[in-house]
Amino acid sequence: MDNKIDIKARIAAIDPAAVWSDAGDGMFRIPVSSFRETAEMLRKEAGFDFLRSLTGMDWGEEGLGCVYHLENTSTGGTITVSTADKDRENAALPSVQDLWKGANFNEREAYDFFGIKFIGHPDLRRLFLRDDWKGHPLRKDYDMALNPLNMKNEVSDDDAPSYEMTPDGSYILKRHPLFEEEEYVINIGPQHPATHGVLRFQVSLEGETIKKIDAHCGYIHRGIEKLCESSTYPQTLGFTDRLDYLGAMQNRHALCMCIEKAMGLEVSERIQYIRTIMDELQRIDSHLLFTSCLAQDMGALEVFFLGFRDREKVLDILEETTGGRLIQTYNTIGGVQADIHPDFVRKVKEFISYMRPKLKEYHEIFTGNVIARERLIGTGKLSREDAISFGATGGTGRASGWACDVRKRHPYAMYGKVDFEEIVLGNGDCFDRYMVRMKEIEQSMNIIAQLIDNIPEGEYQMKVKPLIKLPEGSWYSAVEGSRGEFGVFIESRGDRYPYRVKFRSTGLPLVSCVDTIARNVKIADLIAIGGTLDYVIPDIDR
Repeated sequence: MDNKIDIKARIAAIDPAAVWSDAGDGMFRIPVSSFRETAEMLRKEAGFDFLRSLTGMDWGEEGLGCVYHLENTSTGGTITVSTADKDRENAALPSVQDLWKGANFNEREAYDFFGIKFIGHPDLRRLFLRDDWKGHPLRKDYDMALNPLNMKNEVSDDDAPSYEMTPDGSYILKRHPLFEEEEYVINIGPQHPATHGVLRFQVSLEGETIKKIDAHCGYIHRGIEKLCESSTYPQTLGFTDRLDYLGAMQNRHALCMCIEKAMGLEVSERIQYIRTIMDELQRIDSHLLFTSCLAQDMGALEVFFLGFRDREKVLDILEETTGGRLIQTYNTIGGVQADIHPDFVRKVKEFISYMRPKLKEYHEIFTGNVIARERLIGTGKLSREDAISFGATGGTGRASGWACDVRKRHPYAMYGKVDFEEIVLGNGDCFDRYMVRMKEIEQSMNIIAQLIDNIPEGEYQMKVKPLIKLPEGSWYSAVEGSRGEFGVFIESRGDRYPYRVKFRSTGLPLVSCVDTIARNVKIADLIAIGGTLDYVIPDIDR
């Protein structure tokens, strides 16, 4: 928590009924009647400008509500608050999307899955499910018979509904057109190579200039968070590799860390070394693919082939130890599934020696290319303030001047004991988003080089009971994924199954800020913008 002001006293002054729960990581429970005032205080007075995660919740008789994880980017202080409405049939919370822009899509997600109405939200449509879907599937009382598997026609809502408060304290539903009749609207996706997955953009154009973009997600939504509720904790691990599949190692690391924190389990130093090295190999693999796909989108096929050539070397190293190339399934609760391969250290060192000079090829062929520079420099700018407000972490945030690296902000594994530079640039354009990744490849190699010859002896898997039950409470853990902060929120009721699991997508904030970035640029520039944001659709849809 931020220690510059007495947060507990300020919250109590707003509403004495607010209580502090110390179960797990701890959180403030704020009555819904005073939540809006409390949120404004936290954002404007206490300086919590980064909404790390917003999680919809069904607390049964306590009602439907949300958990908000907040951070002050100036001090590094964090706080968790929650609120709920006991009226399950008409649950309504005040919207905070005007305080944190990232809340826009997150509130739509909570509305979609829980039916919570957010008063003051300008466009409260479903985010992932079809507009004609019956019910809200993450509610505990959801009737699975409502699952409309026999639907034949997709219904698309062309209006933006919003709930507005009236003077008597009730709220009314209003509808506003998404696009005016005279607007010229085209679709990019859901099947388009430049969307990097099954994603649809409705793009309003004036000539070749973009005036507005409306993103449609959920084409490959799989209900992973719902599946976690009926899975044991070891069974939940398998889902993480199917989120950001280019950051599978890091995703599973986050979930294992969260479970281990709740268990009070401290893993050996050998495990921490191995996990850190594996995370950085995964980051190099991902950034090479980012460069390859961006170059391909822009027609630079030679760089595409170079990237895949070098990425194969990383995958070969991973495969020898983990048995997988894309889906790793390597991290386990309390360790890793197998010790490193006997040739692992030698091959990692050989790869680093090989890769360092190869980066010059990318810069000679692509970075310095006049066409690439003309298309990337100055295109698709995102301000630092907007990056923080949207929660656009990773290379996107750091390209905008925001030092948002989880490895520095909240060190985990061995990151607090190695020396590396957090790459922070300032223009916030496509070129800086590209350069952040290229420079981070060098930093990943520096991190690995400091660890690879010093992996200590010890257990690669701690002894863990076969039946894992977490104590009652809630926990949040995060890692620096290849695309930004990947977070895991778990609430436990003391059972072998989690009561609620929320995965903080790295890509959802990146898609949510596309409309802001792309307004008044040419439609051809949308390809470069999407490529440099580097979102992965299964991570968004979950």
